[in-house]
Amino acid sequence: MWRVALCLSLAATWGCSRPAMVKAAGQTSAAAQTAGTRATSTPYAGDLSIFETPGRDKRLQIDRVMDLLAIVPGKSVADIGAGSGWFTVRAARRVGAGGAVVAEDINPDAVTTIETRAKKERLGNVRAVLGTPDDLKLAPDSVDAALLLKVYHEIAHPVPVMRELRAALKPGGRVGIIDRNGDGTDHGLERAVLEREMREAGFKVKERYDFTKADGEDYFVVFVAE
Repeated sequence: MWRVALCLSLAATWGCSRPAMVKAAGQTSAAAQTAGTRATSTPYAGDLSIFETPGRDKRLQIDRVMDLLAIVPGKSVADIGAGSGWFTVRAARRVGAGGAVVAEDINPDAVTTIETRAKKERLGNVRAVLGTPDDLKLAPDSVDAALLLKVYHEIAHPVPVMRELRAALKPGGRVGIIDRNGDGTDHGLERAVLEREMREAGFKVKERYDFTKADGEDYFVVFVAE
């Protein structure tokens, strides 16, 4: 229950992080250095409905996000750390019957929730996938765009995981990462650290934005393969 309370308090400031790909949640900086990885945040594992807060579409300007990721009818999209499927269903409606959305999460409850939701909302173009901390379960050359929404800071081994995502991208594919500045343990990660790790994984920055929340801390970066 303490995780729910913590996430609720944080939500008022920047919005909760979704269950994500973590090897060892909540590592301290010292432990991370010992393990040869950077610090990560404890993933939220409570009530998934917290991600369905009213007005989230407007706050994140999610339609603009999808425009910048070139998510249009017929495209294939990966929602990494999909949680309740909040972004999944929006992307599924955008790409239409000719497109597809892979909703990946390491939380079995999230996968079940998304499967139920897709069926209820008659979204036959959604496929929920149970990943592991080090395996996104994405086929090579299979997606046109991917979004990591407030989840990157929880990835314990980001470079190999992002290399897998790079292999899953089709030519010209884009990866969007929305996060906030932080030290890794506070549900955020400095943008400079993110960009350094993505370069190591074989990506380059295409565009940087700060419109996803008007607090000076949140950022949205679009990457493409080198």
